[in-house]
Amino acid sequence: MLKTYDLEERLVNFAAEIALFCKTIPNDLTGQYYGHQLLRSGGGSALNFGEMQGAQSDRDFKNKAAISLKELKESRINLKILAKIGYGEDSKIEELLDEVEQLIRIIATIIKNKG
Repeated sequence: MLKTYDLEERLVNFAAEIALFCKTIPNDLTGQYYGHQLLRSGGGSALNFGEMQGAQSDRDFKNKAAISLKELKESRINLKILAKIGYGEDSKIEELLDEVEQLIRIIATIIKNKG
């Protein structure tokens, strides 16, 4: 039986993977700064998706979706910075970047189709 596609579950898994990844970042000033930023944006994308599901109007829905998209894009930039400075395992960063790119495309399509 084919598993039903669940965007909420993917966003929750992404947030959890980001949280686990952030535990591996060095605890120096740079690691703390980018790690905290990544932790907030990675989790924020899932949390705002939850708010999007309870939106009161189409406008509210699109606004929450846009915030979730913004958080995903912020996560992408943080991951790229961490990769450039050599923080984190390259294969894990590539895996997270692949997932965030897919999630960005999905949320962007949802926003476009809602319009």
